[in-house]
Amino acid sequence: MTQNPIPGQGSSDLLHSIVVPVYNSRATLVRLKEEVGRVMAAAGREYELVLVDDGSRDGSFEEIRRLAADEPRIRGFRLSRNFGHQAALTVGLERSRGGYVAIIDDDLQDPPEVMARFFARLDQGLDVVYGLRRGRKESWLKRFLFSSFYRVLNRLSEIEIPLDSGDFCAMRRPVVEAMLRLKEAHPFLRGVRSWAGFRQEGLEYDRSARAEGESGYTFTKYFRLALNAIMATSRLPLRVATGVGFFAILVALAVGAYQVVAKLAGAYDVPGYASLMVVMVFLGGVQLFCLGVIGEYLGRIFDEVRGWPVAFVAEQTEERES
Repeated sequence: MTQNPIPGQGSSDLLHSIVVPVYNSRATLVRLKEEVGRVMAAAGREYELVLVDDGSRDGSFEEIRRLAADEPRIRGFRLSRNFGHQAALTVGLERSRGGYVAIIDDDLQDPPEVMARFFARLDQGLDVVYGLRRGRKESWLKRFLFSSFYRVLNRLSEIEIPLDSGDFCAMRRPVVEAMLRLKEAHPFLRGVRSWAGFRQEGLEYDRSARAEGESGYTFTKYFRLALNAIMATSRLPLRVATGVGFFAILVALAVGAYQVVAKLAGAYDVPGYASLMVVMVFLGGVQLFCLGVIGEYLGRIFDEVRGWPVAFVAEQTEERES
């Protein structure tokens, strides 16, 4: 297979790596291979398809192995367990070899045809081209939650993360190398991509419905991803905890002042059991809330200090030259 780690301007022999995290998607892999192959052939671009199986339970890696035996461009890696979407993407970026590197999900909701537009913009000198979701063929509740999340994240984040953008993108090799230098125990790649800088541009596209089955992302996984995104890109929760604690002190002082004034004015009949309990419960709740926020950040620090890899590769398909 032709390899050229240094991107040129529209070079036909430049290797393009297409990284795909795979989770319980055996039914869509053949179609994914065919559509990616069609798009890349039409664009006249040499490519490798890097499929990272994130602990699937439906035999996805066996299908990857079968496809790789017929197609030398396919390289498959199986993680030792389910480490999560972002970890699988990180492993794929680490194993990619191309001068241009694209990321696309395995459910074909992000049309492979858009990758050709990404690569064309990279040829023109951009370093990163990412997709902006103009429309989503999902339930109104999911659309509302996703839209709200991106806007809240953009407000909280200390870096500007483009609204309605996901991991779907194409990057030059120097950008990938820069991102991989930013080691994180809980990577949030679109945040890392924004922080890294370089010349970036968003392209709008319409997101399709899933090709097969249901999403492997449960509400709990979405919540964890959202929490990880906020913790990875913002220190605002710590400042909020400080602000809430300061507000609680003001409330306690105000209640105390009221009790003193009431006592001096003769309106203080019996000790205010109700007000005392309210203040105690309020302060206790504030303390627990602040400790929870601090604990989340301390947990992330602990994970970073350990220096564990984001995932382990258990096995991979045989490497062959095309």
